[in-house]
Amino acid sequence: MKVSIIGVTGYSGLELLRYLKHHPLVDIVSIHSHSMNKKSLDGHYPHLKQLTALPLEAIDPDKIMAISELVLLATPSGISKELALPFIDADFPVIDLSGDFRLKEEGAYETWYGKKAAPLDAIHKFDYGLAEYREKPKSKWIANPGCYATAAELSLAPLLKNNLILLDSIVIDAKSGLSGAGKGLSQGTHFPESHDNMSLYKMNSHQHIPEIMQQLKEWSPELEAIQFSTSLIPVTRGIFLTAYVKVVQPISDEKLVELYREEYKQAPFIRIQEVGCYPVLKQVIGSNYCDIGLAYNPKTKMITIVTVIDNLGKGAAGQAVQNLNTFAGFDEQCGLDLLPIYP
Repeated sequence: MKVSIIGVTGYSGLELLRYLKHHPLVDIVSIHSHSMNKKSLDGHYPHLKQLTALPLEAIDPDKIMAISELVLLATPSGISKELALPFIDADFPVIDLSGDFRLKEEGAYETWYGKKAAPLDAIHKFDYGLAEYREKPKSKWIANPGCYATAAELSLAPLLKNNLILLDSIVIDAKSGLSGAGKGLSQGTHFPESHDNMSLYKMNSHQHIPEIMQQLKEWSPELEAIQFSTSLIPVTRGIFLTAYVKVVQPISDEKLVELYREEYKQAPFIRIQEVGCYPVLKQVIGSNYCDIGLAYNPKTKMITIVTVIDNLGKGAAGQAVQNLNTFAGFDEQCGLDLLPIYP
């Protein structure tokens, strides 16, 4: 399949390039940037010198559609919704890594993102791309999930689908590396502020909350709310998510692990830890894996779920490639068999 990447100079765009460069069934035919196309890609990123000969081009939808079979939008929310429309109108396949086409409820995007939404009919054409739970795997238009949302939804799916928890008890504490904030400069991500520090941000207002709720309600329509908090930690990549839920009936650690392994037995990128083992960030960095550890406390009747992903991998570019594989009819793991970077 011939593909083009728009927004290749951002962190997710660069990660798409890294994955697809080694994909045996994908040919990257063009790369594009709106703001950084005045010089070569390796002029901006010397680590790519001699690794790609593609010129960094301005964005021309007609030219892209003439040479490509699918376009990946690694552009920020608020920009993707404008760039995607010519491709949608031309019935051309799009995988969008921003939040512009995830929220299906009218008015939700404006409330949580503070911007005007894409046309509602365009939003409803997009399949929400949580790769392990795609509703329309052959859809031409895929809204890739957010990084926090991916980790949260994969953490809770087995419990919600089996009606094992009290729906008013869900508490999610998620921590992200600084690359999750993108390349834009801010005081919170400035090195003297973030190094050797930890800070909570967007209390009760993170834009992934409605996205998480939208998907969780697919499994438990009675769910009304979750408690969700996000923090920045002084690492470059990775999401470390801890979720706490109260059970309807007591359960053992062994039964929990068995439940999750059964749920994800056909999911090659989800790795359930042994009883008493909990994942660390380093075991997924640079990969498309999602690792989950589980524990039940009989005194509090609470389950703790510990989930780690690379926010640029399973939380962005890796999952986009996984969705591309499903759409194209390739093996789901094609081009994604990269070992995590360790240490």
